[in-house]
Amino acid sequence: MKLTIVGCTGSFPGPGSPASCYLLTAHDGERTWKVVMDLGSGALGAIQRYTDLEDIDAIFLTHLHPDHCMDLCGLHVAVRWKPGGWDRGRIPVWGPAATADRMATAYGLDLDPGMHEEFDFTNWTERQSVTVGPFTVTPFAVNHPVEEAYALRVEVTEPDAAGADVTRVLTYSGDTDSCRGLEEAAKDADLFLCEAAFEEGRDDGIKDVHLTGKRAGEAAAVAGARRLLLTHIPVWTSQTKVMAEARPAFGGDVAVAVAGVHYTV
Repeated sequence: MKLTIVGCTGSFPGPGSPASCYLLTAHDGERTWKVVMDLGSGALGAIQRYTDLEDIDAIFLTHLHPDHCMDLCGLHVAVRWKPGGWDRGRIPVWGPAATADRMATAYGLDLDPGMHEEFDFTNWTERQSVTVGPFTVTPFAVNHPVEEAYALRVEVTEPDAAGADVTRVLTYSGDTDSCRGLEEAAKDADLFLCEAAFEEGRDDGIKDVHLTGKRAGEAAAVAGARRLLLTHIPVWTSQTKVMAEARPAFGGDVAVAVAGVHYTV
């Protein structure tokens, strides 16, 4: 599968990147499927550099803070008001139980019908997998101060050069501080896309909100992940510092996510 970093700035868009949004593509032997993890502030414009909006097969939301979901409001406009009509029907959206009502309220709509005519909303059930094309996505509850917050474990099984089936795993942390759910979601992941919004020393008094580079590295090490890609780094957090924090804690490859960059998993 291919990962495209659409947006990776933490908490609100930065000068070089929208807030959280990640595009995954994979082929099932018949066609290419495209799914989106989070659609945060500023992401809807940027994602059109990489895909037509009508080619999005599903959207997976980790939680309902605006920097992870708010551009669903703009996508609602695109689906509802496209001249000539939207050709693909309702877009499946998985998220916390409050997703449909929260998005309707944000846009000033009545809850019925809200955005149900544009999106097919389904609530996450913790550790219950869903399948869209070649993607199997499993939500793991994590440690963030909202009613529901999840890390997402994404698995794709494809034949290797010899024709044997191989399962590739990408884990996306969403927003979280250290917790068992995060480590279990990232177990043996080929790529661990993990937030590192805080810095050691500066943010020590804030608990159960975000990871530092060090804590992200520790989670990756416990999970046995192969690669660690740090993301959700706000404008006031040093990318150099969080990467330096992560490296002593995690023996594998460590890098910082950059908007517009593609990764093969």
